[in-house]
Amino acid sequence: MENLISRYRNLTILAILLFAQVLGLAVQVKRSSENTTTRLIRIWAVDAVTPFEKVIVWVQRSTRNLWQGYFYLRGVRQENRNLKQEIEQLKIERVSLSEDAQQAHRLQALLGFKEQYIAKTLAAQVIGSSGSERSRSIYIDKGSRDGVRPDQAVITADGVIGKVFRGVQDHVASVLLINDQTSGVGALLEKSRVHGVVRGTPTGEVVLEKVMTDETVEPGEKVLTSGGDRVFPKGLTIGTVTKVSSPELFLNIHIRPAANLNRLEEVLVITEEERREPAVASTEHLRAADILAQRLPSVPDQPAETNDPNAPPPPTNGLKITPSPNAPPPPTNGLKITPSPNASTSAPAAAPVVAKPAAETKPAASKPEPEVAKPQPAPESTPQ
Repeated sequence: MENLISRYRNLTILAILLFAQVLGLAVQVKRSSENTTTRLIRIWAVDAVTPFEKVIVWVQRSTRNLWQGYFYLRGVRQENRNLKQEIEQLKIERVSLSEDAQQAHRLQALLGFKEQYIAKTLAAQVIGSSGSERSRSIYIDKGSRDGVRPDQAVITADGVIGKVFRGVQDHVASVLLINDQTSGVGALLEKSRVHGVVRGTPTGEVVLEKVMTDETVEPGEKVLTSGGDRVFPKGLTIGTVTKVSSPELFLNIHIRPAANLNRLEEVLVITEEERREPAVASTEHLRAADILAQRLPSVPDQPAETNDPNAPPPPTNGLKITPSPNAPPPPTNGLKITPSPNASTSAPAAAPVVAKPAAETKPAASKPEPEVAKPQPAPESTPQ
């Protein structure tokens, strides 16, 4: 190597000088673009490094696509099959629930079952609270002149908070919260459909009472209004079960209210309720009442009375009335009907011979009854 450099010493020095001069020119020369100017050495450096960066980026992208498209998706096929089976099962359950809902609506319509629905509400602003641990209530800026009456339900967008208390003034009313120990709300568990009573405790907690220990209640289950207290409509959210214990005969169920009772600003007062029958889910299917009405026998209309003796008898709908063989004969008012002894079964029936009634003063056995002339049968015609 040293011999090569010493041999081409002058040529090597010339190449080094030319490279240094070109490098200096590249540093000094600037190429202007649209908005900025860039030195020529920077452009050369970028052009020299760009092919290597493109190769590195392509390798990285190909590796990532291979991992995400093959190795990472090894269990996706089985997961896709499980999801399809779950979707099919959910479709079957949806159809079953839809049929059950339609049947329930038809049965409710058949029984004349009516529910309470919210027809009108009044928005109110919370202006104060009781400020006492013994009585948990709030005050709203609506009163009797606004249509507020005692025992009206008060709710929010989250759920039930209480009811209007006694002593409603013209423009102010007090609302007893559900966490007060003197309150009571008829409740219903969403899944198990077990009824109970929601009350408050002296410490401000909300509990569900009157639930037997043999019932199964799990934490996380929603608590709804049952509508049995005649104050709150059925189906409103009260809260969620947080803790369940069974100390004695009844379960001890703690509830977290759906609405934040400590930070209430706007509330809704249910001023009017409507009781109506639930609508049938689908108009294409008949209700149970319609089906029952079709299966019941109908009573024919009674014909109008007429005094015309020549009027035809009323229709009997194709029915023949046959008396019982053990039934007594109808009364004849003392008349005896004797058929003709010469009457033929094939000939039309002759008029019956009616005997005169016996004398009322003497018995029939003491005096023989006179014979009545009997009609002669018509002579039979002989062929000639």
